[in-house]
Amino acid sequence: MKYQFRGSHYGRDSSTKEKGSVTHGNKNITSEKCTDFTVPYVGENISRCKCPECPVQADSPCAQDKIKSSREAMEYMPAGDIPYPEYIPGVYCAKGKSQCKDLNFDRQCICDSCDVWKEYGLKDADPNNHFCQHGRAT
Repeated sequence: MKYQFRGSHYGRDSSTKEKGSVTHGNKNITSEKCTDFTVPYVGENISRCKCPECPVQADSPCAQDKIKSSREAMEYMPAGDIPYPEYIPGVYCAKGKSQCKDLNFDRQCICDSCDVWKEYGLKDADPNNHFCQHGRAT
Protein backbone atom coordinates (compact mmCIF):
# COMPACT_ATOMS: atom_id res chain seq x y z
CA MET A 1 0.00 0.00 0.00
CA LYS A 2 1.31 3.44 -0.90
CA TYR A 3 0.93 6.19 1.72
CA GLN A 4 0.53 9.89 1.26
CA PHE A 5 1.16 12.42 3.99
CA ARG A 6 0.29 15.99 4.67
CA GLY A 7 2.09 18.61 6.71
CA SER A 8 1.21 18.92 10.38
CA HIS A 9 0.13 22.54 10.03
CA TYR A 10 -3.39 21.42 9.08
CA GLY A 11 -5.99 22.31 11.69
CA ARG A 12 -9.31 24.04 12.25
CA ASP A 13 -10.30 26.92 14.49
CA SER A 14 -13.24 26.98 16.86
CA SER A 15 -15.90 29.65 16.58
CA THR A 16 -17.68 31.56 19.31
CA LYS A 17 -21.31 32.06 20.29
CA GLU A 18 -21.88 30.91 23.85
CA LYS A 19 -18.41 31.65 25.08
CA GLY A 20 -16.18 29.14 26.74
CA SER A 21 -12.55 28.37 26.36
CA VAL A 22 -10.28 25.40 26.15
CA THR A 23 -6.57 25.44 26.70
CA HIS A 24 -4.77 23.42 24.05
CA GLY A 25 -1.04 23.30 24.62
CA ASN A 26 -0.09 26.91 25.13
CA LYS A 27 -3.08 28.27 23.17
CA ASN A 28 -6.41 29.37 24.56
CA ILE A 29 -9.11 28.36 22.08
CA THR A 30 -12.58 29.87 22.31
CA SER A 31 -15.39 27.44 21.57
CA GLU A 32 -19.10 27.59 20.87
CA LYS A 33 -21.32 25.39 23.03
CA CYS A 34 -23.42 22.80 21.18
CA THR A 35 -23.09 24.36 17.74
CA ASP A 36 -19.65 24.40 16.18
CA PHE A 37 -16.94 22.44 17.93
CA THR A 38 -13.87 21.89 15.86
CA VAL A 39 -11.03 19.59 16.71
CA PRO A 40 -7.75 20.09 14.83
CA TYR A 41 -6.54 17.14 12.78
CA VAL A 42 -2.96 17.26 14.06
CA GLY A 43 -0.36 14.71 15.13
CA GLU A 44 -0.92 15.30 18.84
CA ASN A 45 -4.63 14.48 18.55
CA ILE A 46 -3.92 11.46 16.34
CA SER A 47 -1.54 10.03 18.93
CA ARG A 48 -4.02 10.56 21.81
CA CYS A 49 -7.05 9.24 19.92
CA LYS A 50 -8.87 6.27 21.50
CA CYS A 51 -10.77 5.26 18.35
CA PRO A 52 -8.42 2.35 17.52
CA GLU A 53 -9.29 0.88 20.96
CA CYS A 54 -13.05 1.38 20.57
CA PRO A 55 -15.34 -1.69 20.77
CA VAL A 56 -17.33 -0.23 17.85
CA GLN A 57 -14.30 -0.92 15.61
CA ALA A 58 -13.07 -4.11 17.32
CA ASP A 59 -14.69 -6.62 14.94
CA SER A 60 -14.32 -4.55 11.79
CA PRO A 61 -11.80 -6.04 9.33
CA CYS A 62 -11.74 -2.68 7.56
CA ALA A 63 -10.90 -0.72 10.73
CA GLN A 64 -8.42 -3.30 11.96
CA ASP A 65 -6.57 -3.20 8.63
CA LYS A 66 -6.42 0.61 8.79
CA ILE A 67 -5.17 0.48 12.39
CA LYS A 68 -2.35 -1.87 11.43
CA SER A 69 -1.36 -0.08 8.23
CA SER A 70 -1.54 3.41 9.78
CA ARG A 71 0.73 2.39 12.66
CA GLU A 72 3.25 0.98 10.17
CA ALA A 73 3.05 4.09 7.99
CA MET A 74 3.51 6.48 10.89
CA GLU A 75 6.81 4.79 11.75
CA TYR A 76 8.23 5.92 8.40
CA MET A 77 6.74 9.41 8.20
CA PRO A 78 9.03 12.41 8.12
CA ALA A 79 8.96 14.42 11.36
CA GLY A 80 6.07 16.89 11.42
CA ASP A 81 4.03 15.09 8.75
CA ILE A 82 0.71 13.36 9.37
CA PRO A 83 -1.20 10.88 7.22
CA TYR A 84 -4.15 11.95 5.13
CA PRO A 85 -7.34 11.42 7.16
CA GLU A 86 -8.60 8.54 5.04
CA TYR A 87 -5.64 6.42 6.21
CA ILE A 88 -6.35 6.88 9.93
CA PRO A 89 -9.01 4.74 11.66
CA GLY A 90 -9.94 7.42 14.15
CA VAL A 91 -9.93 11.10 15.08
CA TYR A 92 -13.44 11.14 13.63
CA CYS A 93 -14.25 14.13 15.85
CA ALA A 94 -11.80 16.07 13.66
CA LYS A 95 -12.04 14.46 10.24
CA GLY A 96 -15.51 12.99 9.79
CA LYS A 97 -17.23 9.65 9.48
CA SER A 98 -15.46 6.35 9.12
CA GLN A 99 -14.98 5.05 5.61
CA CYS A 100 -15.47 1.54 7.02
CA LYS A 101 -19.01 0.26 6.57
CA ASP A 102 -18.66 -2.75 8.88
CA LEU A 103 -18.53 -0.99 12.26
CA ASN A 104 -20.85 -2.25 15.00
CA PHE A 105 -22.73 0.76 16.37
CA ASP A 106 -24.59 -1.44 18.85
CA ARG A 107 -21.38 -1.78 20.86
CA GLN A 108 -20.45 0.69 23.61
CA CYS A 109 -18.49 3.66 22.31
CA ILE A 110 -15.62 5.02 24.43
CA CYS A 111 -15.52 8.62 23.24
CA ASP A 112 -15.96 9.87 26.80
CA SER A 113 -12.71 8.15 27.85
CA CYS A 114 -10.66 10.00 25.24
CA ASP A 115 -8.38 12.89 26.22
CA VAL A 116 -9.16 14.65 22.91
CA TRP A 117 -12.92 14.39 23.68
CA LYS A 118 -12.32 15.77 27.18
CA GLU A 119 -9.94 18.55 26.14
CA TYR A 120 -12.28 19.96 23.51
CA GLY A 121 -15.40 19.65 25.70
CA LEU A 122 -17.13 17.33 23.25
CA LYS A 123 -19.71 16.16 25.80
CA ASP A 124 -21.57 19.36 24.84
CA ALA A 125 -21.10 18.84 21.09
CA ASP A 126 -23.69 17.38 18.76
CA PRO A 127 -23.04 14.55 18.23
CA ASN A 128 -21.14 13.90 21.44
CA ASN A 129 -20.22 10.27 20.71
CA HIS A 130 -20.05 7.82 17.80
CA PHE A 131 -18.26 10.37 15.64
CA CYS A 132 -17.30 7.42 13.45
CA GLN A 133 -21.00 7.16 12.52
CA HIS A 134 -22.16 10.79 12.68
CA GLY A 135 -19.10 12.73 11.57
CA ARG A 136 -16.77 15.34 12.95
CA ALA A 137 -17.52 17.56 15.93
CA THR A 138 -19.42 20.39 14.28
